[in-house]
Order: sequence, then C-alpha cells, then structure tokens
Amino acid sequence: MSQPNFAGVAGGLSLLGLLAVSPAVLGQGLGNSPYSRLGLGDASLNSGGVRQMGMGGIGVAAPNSVNVNELNPALLYYTNRTTFEAGFTGQFKTLRNSVSSQRTGSGNLGYLALAVPINRRWAGAIGLKPYSTVDYETRTLDNTIQGDPTSQIEKRYVGSGGLAEAYMSHAVRLAKGLTVGASVGYVFGNIQQEASTRISTSTLPLALSNRDIYQEQVHYSDFAFRMGLHYRGEITDKLNYNIGGTHSFRSNLNGERNVALVRQDPNEIQIGSTTQEVEAPGRAQVPSLTQIGFSLDNNRSWSLSLEGARQEWSQFRAFGEQGGSSGILLSDTYRFGAGGEITPDATSVENYFKRVTYRAGLNVAQLPYRPGGNALYDRSVSWGFGFPLPTATALDATTISLGFTYGQRGNTDVLRLTEGTTERIERNVKEDYVRMQLGVTLNNRWFIKRRIE
Repeated sequence: MSQPNFAGVAGGLSLLGLLAVSPAVLGQGLGNSPYSRLGLGDASLNSGGVRQMGMGGIGVAAPNSVNVNELNPALLYYTNRTTFEAGFTGQFKTLRNSVSSQRTGSGNLGYLALAVPINRRWAGAIGLKPYSTVDYETRTLDNTIQGDPTSQIEKRYVGSGGLAEAYMSHAVRLAKGLTVGASVGYVFGNIQQEASTRISTSTLPLALSNRDIYQEQVHYSDFAFRMGLHYRGEITDKLNYNIGGTHSFRSNLNGERNVALVRQDPNEIQIGSTTQEVEAPGRAQVPSLTQIGFSLDNNRSWSLSLEGARQEWSQFRAFGEQGGSSGILLSDTYRFGAGGEITPDATSVENYFKRVTYRAGLNVAQLPYRPGGNALYDRSVSWGFGFPLPTATALDATTISLGFTYGQRGNTDVLRLTEGTTERIERNVKEDYVRMQLGVTLNNRWFIKRRIE
C-alpha cells in the first residue's frame, strides 16, 4: 500500500520547506513548490517587478517612467529620473492531490534595482533578482520487494538552494520611437539534492533500518545575456502603439559538482561515506527565452498590453544529462498574458484616489513537465495598485506599489501508466496560491545642471 504523496513521476515532486533564491544574498520564499525539482528549479522567467505582477506578468512593450522596467532592457530609455526600487514578496499556498492536501506560506526580499538616465539618448540600470529556486522534500512508501509481502521500501527526495542574477542593463535610442537594450547578468548559486532509500523486512522494522543516500551539490556561476527592442508610434494625437520584444540567449552555466554516497543509521548518524566526485566540472544548458508584446496607451493615463513567450525546455541539459539529475524530461513551454493599468487623474488635488494607478491582468502558462504526455498549466489573475506619496515634488517622488496574483498550477488527475507488464499509479499535484508583492520606488533627479542668472 502506498502512502499519499504530492507527486507522481520519478519518485514524486512534492516538497516541504521554504524557497531560497541564493545563499545569504537574495531570497524569494514562495512556500512549497512541487515543481522546483525540475531543471534548475522554479525559473523566474524574466517576469519583472511589482508593476508587471499587477498586470499579469507582462510589460515588454509597456513603457513607464515611474518604475524600473528591466523586463525589456530597451524600455530603460523611458527612465527620466534616477529610480531605486525594492520588492518584497510573500505567498500563501495550498498543495493537494487526489488523497491529501497541505497549506504553507512564507515571504522574503524579492529584488533590487537602480536605474539612471545618463543622457537624452541613453539610460542604464543595475540590479539583483532571483533566477531560480529549489526546495522540496518527498517521501514514498511502497511494497515493492517481490517474495516478501511484509517488506517495504521508503524513498526520499530532498532539494534546496537556488540561483540569483546580478545584472547590468543599458538602453539607447537609435531613432525616433526606436530603442534597443542589452543586459548582461552574472548568475550564481548552489543547488543541493539528495535521493535516499531504506528497506524494512519482516524482521527489521523501517524505523530501525539504515538509510543509503546519494548526495549531489552543484555550484553554478557564469554569465547570461539578453537583448531587447522597442518601437513606439502614433495612431492619433491621443493614441500610441508600442511593439516590443526580448530574447534571452541560451546560457551555458559552468558548474562544479560534488557527489557522495552516504549511509546513515536509524538515528540519522553517518556511519559510512564514499566520495564519487569532487568539484567535477560540467555545465547546465539553459534554453533561450523569447518574449514579444504589443500595447496601446494615451501617453497620459492608461495602457493595455498583450504578450506571449516561448522557451525550449526540451533542450535543457545539466552535466550532460537530459532533464538534469532528476531524470525527468522537460518539454517546450508557451505563455500568454493580457493586462493594463489606469491612473484616473495624476494631477488631481481634491481626490487622492484619482492619482492612484490601478492594474489588472490575466496569464496562462504551460509547465515544462508533461506527466503521461499531458500538458499542465499555470493560470492566474492579477491586480495591483500604485500609491504615490503626497510629498512628491518635481525633483523627487516616492511610490508604494502592491501587486497580487491568484493562480492555480497543475491538477489532481490520477494517471495509470503501463511500463511493460507493470502498472504504475501517479498522482498529479495542484497548487492554489495567492502571491503578494510590496514595491517601494524612489524617484529623484540627479545631475541637475545649475544655472547662474
């Protein structure tokens, strides 16, 4: 008899724990994530900051002069004041399959960004943001030893860590309405994973048996590159259109891997260890990501956007293994979103809420995991607000932004898969989550030329 578990393929994908983006540097704890065992973990997918969250994670073709839009580096050109932005993220989540459920939640620092207009044609930015997160713990218990109906085998999978990206971006205006941007990021971090088993028999209870553990620790550090384009034109005097796109090039992240086989006694005290690899060189091949978008705005109070993205996760490799150490093959993904924002009257004196920016959006994304060949989706609805502080002047301003997302990822289908003469039951996991982000944006005019009258 099997114990309930939140996963299906290759020992399951359920987890317990918090997400940590990068050791001692940046965290984005988003609660349990069953799919962080895939690839390099839950990827950030170049989803931007708090403004983008409120509009459904879109923004590659939505210029803005208040927030830092590093999603498309070409849009940094529209930064007209030195802008510092920090985001703080939290999430409440319920995980469930066909037989069990679990609730979790956490919060952490999300990202940091600083954008500076260098001259009338050139702007730049630096920042720190999550690249991927890994944190899970899975246990399965099965009667799988033939000839001994009283025996049981317990399998446990544990993973933690993640990667962060420190980046520098620049945008240049090439012609009227046309800007180009480039971003170079340094990706770094550690991922630790374990796979262990212990076996009970009619004479040896599971609680008294030793545990054999495969331990793998990988440190990654390398550069990643992204390009962006944006064109802005007029339809009428009061209506503009924007076309934008970004391409994150395929990255080969250099890594060093340590692998060991460890044996623990029932009290989890190490009683033996064999080192298999010490700082063995390798690399992870992260597939390219393409995003395109289209938006309309009136250059004053509102904008509407459509966006799509594609990433070839079927090309992912880690240390020469397709799908990485999990052994789970990945598939290409697509994402589509729509959203917008409106500020009723940014200059209103009598009514503060007319100066507030209101945002909303929808998003549908495929997951790279295909249990039984069936696609899984992440569907979400988002909304948000931008609250300007009343102390704003022509030289400096502060905006407090809130972004919210309610979404569902995966499903609770039960799959019966046949391998030869063996039938295997897998239970998909479904996530219901509410994600929140608080952003603080500081705008200030630096490098003002003084005039002598």
